[in-house]
Amino acid sequence: MTNNYGSTNNDIQDLIDFENIYIEQLNFEGINLKNKFYQISIEEYIDGNLKNSSILFDGNEADIFKINSNEESLKFFFKLNENKLKIFIRGKKFGSKKSYFNLTNNSDTYALKDFFGNKKQLDLEIGKKNAVLAIITPTIHEDGTGSYCEVAQSTIQPEKLGKEFKIPQYFIISITFK
Repeated sequence: MTNNYGSTNNDIQDLIDFENIYIEQLNFEGINLKNKFYQISIEEYIDGNLKNSSILFDGNEADIFKINSNEESLKFFFKLNENKLKIFIRGKKFGSKKSYFNLTNNSDTYALKDFFGNKKQLDLEIGKKNAVLAIITPTIHEDGTGSYCEVAQSTIQPEKLGKEFKIPQYFIISITFK
């Protein structure tokens, strides 16, 4: 899996940042993708505990969503506004329904992070749920400073980020290829 973040147009990216919108394209490539379907899910964690789990998109619903090559790309759109998280996914053959989730903190404190760190590529496992993106608030240090990257670039399993970094609410977006 590789990724492309945001817009290549600086003015558009500035506007996207101003409006608290995040766009990330995930690119999947591998011989094991052909003839697979994918399911995209989201998990909400409160105080480190799983609160809710939802399906954002289920490609098993129709054969048209079957991957017919060794490559697939998906664009993820997130908007954080008025204490709501809004999600939309665009694929080559579909646009998902828009999903909404309540935020427990000010929407300006959340950010989209992926798990690439300084890597250009990540390996995913076919048939298993793979965490690919997170909507998080920063971990706050004793001196009052905070860090998003420290959380997203850690080696802590995504479902344990809340307890490890004392994050009151966060979301994990996962993909499973079947």
